[in-house]
Amino acid sequence: MNKFARLSLFAAAAIALTACGNKEEKPAGEASAAAAEAGGETVVKIGQVSPLTGPIAHLGKDNELGAKLAIEDLNAEGVEIGGKKIKFELVSEDDQADPKIGTQVAQRLVDAGVVGVVGHLNSGTTIPASKIYSDAGLPQISPSATNPDYTKQGYKTTFRVIANDVQQGKALGEFAVDGLKAKKVAIIDDRTAYGQGLADEFEKAIKAKGGAIVKREFTTNTATDFNAILTSIKGSAPDVIFYGGMDAQAGPLAKQMQRLGIKAKLMGGDGWQTPEFIKLAGEASEGQYSSSCGMPRDKMPGFAAFNDKFKAKFNTEVQIYAPYEYDAVRVLVEAMKRAGSTDPKTYLAEVGKTNYTGVTGPIAFDEKGDIKDGAVTVYQVKGGKWEVVSTVGGPASAAPAASAAQ
Repeated sequence: MNKFARLSLFAAAAIALTACGNKEEKPAGEASAAAAEAGGETVVKIGQVSPLTGPIAHLGKDNELGAKLAIEDLNAEGVEIGGKKIKFELVSEDDQADPKIGTQVAQRLVDAGVVGVVGHLNSGTTIPASKIYSDAGLPQISPSATNPDYTKQGYKTTFRVIANDVQQGKALGEFAVDGLKAKKVAIIDDRTAYGQGLADEFEKAIKAKGGAIVKREFTTNTATDFNAILTSIKGSAPDVIFYGGMDAQAGPLAKQMQRLGIKAKLMGGDGWQTPEFIKLAGEASEGQYSSSCGMPRDKMPGFAAFNDKFKAKFNTEVQIYAPYEYDAVRVLVEAMKRAGSTDPKTYLAEVGKTNYTGVTGPIAFDEKGDIKDGAVTVYQVKGGKWEVVSTVGGPASAAPAASAAQ
């Protein structure tokens, strides 16, 4: 290469660098969308986080499938925002139900240029990740995290489409005393933000109703042997044993209670009100009680149509949160439509103004980001299936669902 050619290359490189330096920066959401614009469509990325591996992967995949179905429906509808035709893309991450990994994948989603996040599944991962989304100005809607601390932090970016554990723990505690006439109660929790938090609220409710806590034990969210704990509890002859945790532990726990001849009823929250609990516990599941933070499925205005579409598409049963995940994605997009923008800085304010009827029912948020009029439903296993016992709270009436799942 001669001297003049080398000078020409250096000059061209200098001009290119100058041009790059003078380029006007776009807001994060707009920049990522504009960069992906092709074929007359603007690609907009929405993040989803849940445990896709590990003991509760079946729940995490349930969430992910709910989000996938929402994205497919939105793309089929041909959504336009701000005069642009939008193609939505789901960016899904596996947090393994681990708080440390949860923050790592949260930062990964921020770096990937998502404009909003649906997740995480567990309170223990949702809470630490929420600071990262808040710092980035990204709206975050959890379909399943019930620990009250999630929305008590004061972040303007945090929302949930499900009742919290103050409501759930109170409903379960009152049902144990009033419905089951329990006088003596033992409590076990898995020491996660969810399990321990729900157990704490349940204990408060039991004491408020005049019940006695005869034992308070704890385990981990990976344990499978509960014989030592149950042997300790058996001597106290409780009427009810409450387990704060997920179905992967509640199933073996029920079996081991039966093996030890413990006659107490087992109770818990939404973490094990699943088909998987019945599968894991087998005949020991019969007669046990658990709750779900929402209306019964036959009272959800859009569940029947959603369920048909979900089973036809994925050839599997809904576990718990897929309908809430579906609604959470659509709430984000409805906020974008009202704002006329996919930029989080522009549409975030609209999320808090949500007044939307989805698959699960009416969705509106209070000043903290909690769903208004959150319902809690208590179930019992009868004949190998969960059956509704009672519902506390929820909207007085549910209008027909507005979602495309119908």
